[in-house]
Amino acid sequence: MAVRRFTPQGMLQPTPYHHVAVGTGTRHVHVSGQVARRPDGTPVAPGDLAGQVAHALRNTAVGLAAAGASFADVMRLTFYVTECCPDRIGAFTAGVEAVADEVGLALPMPPASLIGVEQLFEPDVLVEVEATALLD
Repeated sequence: MAVRRFTPQGMLQPTPYHHVAVGTGTRHVHVSGQVARRPDGTPVAPGDLAGQVAHALRNTAVGLAAAGASFADVMRLTFYVTECCPDRIGAFTAGVEAVADEVGLALPMPPASLIGVEQLFEPDVLVEVEATALLD
């Protein structure tokens, strides 16, 4: 495997993600920001952060698979969440947990950042996910 993930002693624990990923592969895969939209652009789970997180991760899995990768190859995830505040973390986490087994996303996740933003490209989009993977 091209990616090894871990959380060393001395770093905050437990967290829903590993703090460190070491990659030894040579092919990089970058999946652009994925949102809760069907292929025809139809919104999925309007107003439901958990539902949008789950669907955005499904779309991310499709992008990874098209490049010959999976979540096992992901070195880093970046989540952009609108109106991010402590009250919404439960819904965010519920969305991740609801789809993790389905898409092969091991928990804890790869190193990840959750970045709060005022708005994404459309007002109904609550979350956007980017992934970086490494293959041999």
